[in-house]
Amino acid sequence: MVQNKTLGSRSFDVLLLLFMAVISLLSVAPIIHTLALSLSKASFAMAGQVFLWPKGFDISSYQKVFTDKQFFLSFWVSVKRTVTYTGFSLLVTVLMSYPLSRETKQFKSRNVYMWVFVFVMMFNGGLVPTYLTIKSLGMMNNFWVLILPGLVNVYNAILVMNFFRNLPKELDESAGMDGAGAWRKLVLIYLPLSLPVLATITLFNIVSTWNEYFSAMIYVTKSNLIPLQTYLQQVVVTIDPTKITTENVSQLTKVSSETLNSAKIAVTMLPILIIYPLLQRYFITGITMGSVKE
Repeated sequence: MVQNKTLGSRSFDVLLLLFMAVISLLSVAPIIHTLALSLSKASFAMAGQVFLWPKGFDISSYQKVFTDKQFFLSFWVSVKRTVTYTGFSLLVTVLMSYPLSRETKQFKSRNVYMWVFVFVMMFNGGLVPTYLTIKSLGMMNNFWVLILPGLVNVYNAILVMNFFRNLPKELDESAGMDGAGAWRKLVLIYLPLSLPVLATITLFNIVSTWNEYFSAMIYVTKSNLIPLQTYLQQVVVTIDPTKITTENVSQLTKVSSETLNSAKIAVTMLPILIIYPLLQRYFITGITMGSVKE
């Protein structure tokens, strides 16, 4: 009887591993397909003959993306924007979450602030009022217009707040008995223990900021302030009909919308693919402990 249970358990483990392997392959397949399209000749891509391996290996699409100074300028803007936003957002989130993690006897207005934040998270003023507000503040064509409007993320604050609330209260009480104040508790106790949730929201901020393109389309017209995603949204194969040359005709035949768009996607997802594995080990712990409170 015990042997039958063991065999059944092993069979279930094998089926589970096969199922997870299939899911993993299905998750990776779109990335491989995108890379294959970006490295294929335009004729094969337009004919729908490219699947998981390039046909007629060609890097013309990457040459179109990279042979432009604006690409590297926009790349640097995105790097500065991502680093600046992530750092400031992390600071604001921690400073907002720590007092909200206190009990009402320690922070009497806690519930009032929580209702305000939840309401703001569910409802907003809309695009037009936001645009008018930013314009009236003189932030148009300013680097900080890419940072400040979305700096406070209530969802991330709630994750960190609940993580703080799940930490042992004895640590807080013993630190208080030793004379530690609120700032000392935060810096010496809460922050070191909160590395999983902080890494999780850092990953959220990096991915969302790197991929965001819409705000620059509305608030920015200067080329030196356009992020990479916004720039890549505007990259198209354009040839002036009055200046047709042999080189232009050759470019038009080598690059198609399918290969060019695939090259854009491949370039933009590379930094995230590098960063994600470094923070992924903290992801599950940060989410599970930050999503539920006692």
